Parts: sequence; structure tokens; C-alpha cells
Amino acid sequence: MGMNPAATESGKGFDWEVTKRLASYLTPYKRRLLVAVGAMLFTVSASIIGPRLIGLAVESGVQQGDVSMIGLAVFGYLLGETLGLLGFRIQIHNMSYAGQRVIQKLRDELFSRIQYFSMSFFSTYETGRIIARVIGDVNVLRETLTWAVVGTMRDMLILVGVLFSMILLSLPMTAVMVVVMIVLLVIANLWRIYARDAYNATRESNAKVNAELSEAFNGVRVTQSFAREPYNYRRFTQTLNKDVRDTNMKTALIAALFFPSIELIGGAAIGSLIIVGGTLAIQGQLSVATLVTFVLYIDQIFFPIRMLAQRYNMFQAVMAAGDKIFTLMDTPIEIKDAPDAVEMPSVQGHVKFDHVNFGYANREDAVEETLVLRDINLDVAAGTSVAFVGHTGAGKSSMIKLLTRFYDVTGGSLTVDGYDLRAVTQASLRRQIGVVLQETHLFAGTVMDNIRYGQLEASDEAVIEAATAVGAHDFISRLEQGYQTEIKEGGALLSAGQKQLLSFARALLADPRVLILDEATSSIDTQTEKIIQDALKRLLKGRTSFVIAHRLSTITSSDCIVVMEHGRIIEQGTHQELLARGGVYHNLYSMAYARPLTGQLGEPSAVK
Repeated sequence: MGMNPAATESGKGFDWEVTKRLASYLTPYKRRLLVAVGAMLFTVSASIIGPRLIGLAVESGVQQGDVSMIGLAVFGYLLGETLGLLGFRIQIHNMSYAGQRVIQKLRDELFSRIQYFSMSFFSTYETGRIIARVIGDVNVLRETLTWAVVGTMRDMLILVGVLFSMILLSLPMTAVMVVVMIVLLVIANLWRIYARDAYNATRESNAKVNAELSEAFNGVRVTQSFAREPYNYRRFTQTLNKDVRDTNMKTALIAALFFPSIELIGGAAIGSLIIVGGTLAIQGQLSVATLVTFVLYIDQIFFPIRMLAQRYNMFQAVMAAGDKIFTLMDTPIEIKDAPDAVEMPSVQGHVKFDHVNFGYANREDAVEETLVLRDINLDVAAGTSVAFVGHTGAGKSSMIKLLTRFYDVTGGSLTVDGYDLRAVTQASLRRQIGVVLQETHLFAGTVMDNIRYGQLEASDEAVIEAATAVGAHDFISRLEQGYQTEIKEGGALLSAGQKQLLSFARALLADPRVLILDEATSSIDTQTEKIIQDALKRLLKGRTSFVIAHRLSTITSSDCIVVMEHGRIIEQGTHQELLARGGVYHNLYSMAYARPLTGQLGEPSAVK
């Protein structure tokens, strides 16, 4: 969908495309909308008829001494107000019902859509911006759909109805009100312009504070490590938080000028009406009852104008929010199932890279300079363990990303048991691949829930068995509530090694045919590493495994070691074969184990 490029945050004009799409979400609730509009007419009628009934009480009751007429007029007025309030209640109920369900549907669609976005999207679109779309922008729409849509219609109908009633009563008095309304509209328009800029500045300053808070609290360990607390405090208090205070003060000042101005104009309008109406009444050209009616109509005129001025800015915000939401929704999903994609059956794990080229631009016509993998040929038999070795940027992680189909190959083909990964559904592929990354992510919930994440139907016994197999059972048992211990945000109460062990258990419980360990032992100390080595050897048996490791000691027993450099495979073979060859792997292994001062072999260091 093409959005209006002129629709910016600072001033959204009317965007018909956004309006049509928002209206389409209300279509299933047409009956609710009609009921709300019908109920709104009661409120409009009460606003228009009320002053006329009071005027009738004065004219036919007070002036003529007819008490029954006064009672009848008062009863009619109270009845109208009651019906108006009832109509308002029905209106709000139905619009809230429709609005909340539209918001729920929007959030559901956004969440579903975002989950399927490709990794390239998340590498360029900040998480904070995504959350702002799903929470902040959707909330802007909620306020409008719930209150402003029918409310705007109501205010406009009240204005038209009151003006029509005034014209029927007295043209000279109506002329006075029209002049007052023109002045009021000019002031409201000026307020709208200044308020828009002030509100935008407030939102921007609040967004900056939120971003600063998120960064500061997520990086609190680094902050304390470098004793940056005083600097961060000064930056927050003297710049960011001060800007929030200043922008909110400006917004409050504008509101403080606008609303008293409206009241002042209301007072001037009443005074003008009394002068003009009183003169006409003395001359016998206007009744006192009509003068009273006009005075009462002042509130009925001023309130809708004030609300329309406020809602104009609200609708501008809706245009901006809707544009952002639908632009996000319309972002193409780069990696998606082909129309004729098939379910991959249970596989043995035979993986073959056949003349694979890959560049993150993901284009078939990608030039040689943009490729990060070049002419990769690798045939991995089922049940084989493969280790990737090479300096940073050699292309090791890119191989893994292609295998999990986070990206598609740019050229050539990648198959598992003869199935081209682009020809099978992503879900059926990933159900058979287990991944353990260097940076472990744990979700809110218990230890049991996190291990069971990839195999929801697994029994408690199976979870404990998987944890025991990777050496995690002992430390889990020492936790306050064992497997039912709640994991805090990001697993903050667990060590890096403990979190990594949980990710091992999670991957192994899923019983994948292909297991990927992406530098998965880098956060585990040497003692813990020794604990899990035997378990890994036993559990990897019969599975195809791909390992990326900086510690060469963890891959020496691999069936095949693949040495990569600048996106190409330059060597492959067993540990002993590659050492005997005396090539790049031999040099890497020698540097990893050589003691800088003595030249003797010692404990392995990290190969970067």
C-alpha cells in the first residue's frame, strides 16, 4: 500500500489510504456503529432542545404565571437530559466494544506479522521502534476509535442544530453568535497549530527519555564497571529530563492560555447577547425567553468547538500512527514459504552445500564484491559432526544462518536429505534443527518452561533427563525451587555458563536431527566444559552437527573440520589430517596452544 510521503510526524494531513484501511477494521462492527450513531442522536437532541424548553418555561410559565407549564417544561428538560445521558452511555459502550476489538485485531496482526519478518529486518529496525508501533501508535488509534469518531459527528451535529435553532429564533442574535464563533474558531485554530508543535515536542522528548532509560538500565553493569553513574546522572537530569520538563511546561502554558481564553470569550459573548438582546427586548422585538435561550446556547456552542480543536490534533496523530503501523504491516517478508512448499518429513540429516553463493543483499544478481560466501561446496553425511574454523568474518555464522534458513542462498542450492530448503516449509525444517547460540536468551517463566520451549508436550521426566544429560541438573536442583524456579528478566540471577547449559538442554530436548552449536561453549568455564563434553559426545551420536567454536580443543574430535577464509572453504579434513597438511589450520592450532614466552604447548587460548 502506498502511504502518503507528506504525512510526517510533525503534521499529518488527511491520508485517505490510512483512513480507508482503518475503516475496514470497523466494518465487522457496522451494527455497533449504527447503534452508537442512533444513541448519539439522543445526546444531540437533548443539547438542542434543552435550552428551548427552559425558554418555554420562562415564556409560557413564569411570564404568564402558569405553574403547570413550568413543571411540564422542567419535566421535558429532565427527560431530555436523561435520554441524552442514556444515549451517551450506549454510544460509549458500543464504540468501546468496537474500538477495543479493532485494537486487539491490529495488535494480533502486528505481532503475527513481526514474528515472521526475516533476520535482515531485525538487523536494521530497532526493537524500541517495533514496540512503539505495537504499543504507543496502536494506543493512539484506540483513543480515536473509542471516543473521537462518533464524538466528532456529535459535536458537528450539535453545532449545526444549535445554529439552525438560533436562526429560527432571531437573526440579529444569531449574527452576534456567528461573530463570536468566528473569533473562537480563529483562536482555536491558532491553539491547534501551537499545541500540535508542543505535543510533538513532548512526545519526542519522552521518547528520548524512554530510550535513555532502556539503554542505561540494560547496560547498568557496564555503567558501574566504568563508574559512569555521575556522568549519566548529569546527562539525564540536565539534558533529557530537563527537556521533558520544559516541553511539558510549554504544553501546559499553551493549554493555560487557550482554555481561559475560551471562558473569556464565553463571558464576552454572554455580555454581547445581553446588550443586543436586552435592547431588542426593550424595543419589543425580542422576548425575554428567547434571550435566555440564546444565553443557554452559548455552552452548547463553545464545548463542541473546543472539542473539535482538540480532536483535530488527535486525528493528525492518528494519521501519523496509522501510516507507521500500516507501513510496518506492509514490510515484505523476505524469507517465506513458497506457494507449493511441502512438509519436510523426518530426515536423516544429509546436508549438502552445492556451489552456494550468498550475500546479505539476497539478490540473484549480487556482484562478487557483495558476497560473504563464494562457491561453497560441502557434502555432509548424516550423523557427521562438522566444525567450522576461521577468523572473524570468514563466513562461519553465515553458513549456519543459511542452514536454518534465516536467509536464502543467493546462488547454488542447499539441501537436507535432497530437499531444497526453499521448497519446504520453514516450520517443518526448523522442527528438525536445534540451535544453541553464544548469547543465550531465556524467557520469562520457570526453568522447566524454558527447557521445554522447543518441545511443549515433553514430560517433566524428559526435561529432567535432558538437563541431566548436559550436566545442568545439579545446579538446577540447588536453585530455591528447583525446576520451578522463576527465571527473571534475561536470566539475570544465573551465570553465563548456567544459562548456556539451559540452552543446551532446551535444544537437546527438542531431539533435532541436525544440531547447531554456534560458539555455544564460549561462556562456559573449563571445568563446566569438561562436564558436558562426554554428554555432548553421547547426545550428538547419530545426529548431524555443526559446531562453530573459538576453543579449538572443543572440535578436535569432529569428523570434519572446515577451515574458512574470506567466504571460501580453503581446507577440510579431520584434525590429524589438517595438522599433517601444515596449512592454515595447523597455524591456527599452533597459535591457540603456543605459550607466548616459552613456545611450549599449554592451555588453549581463544582463536579470534
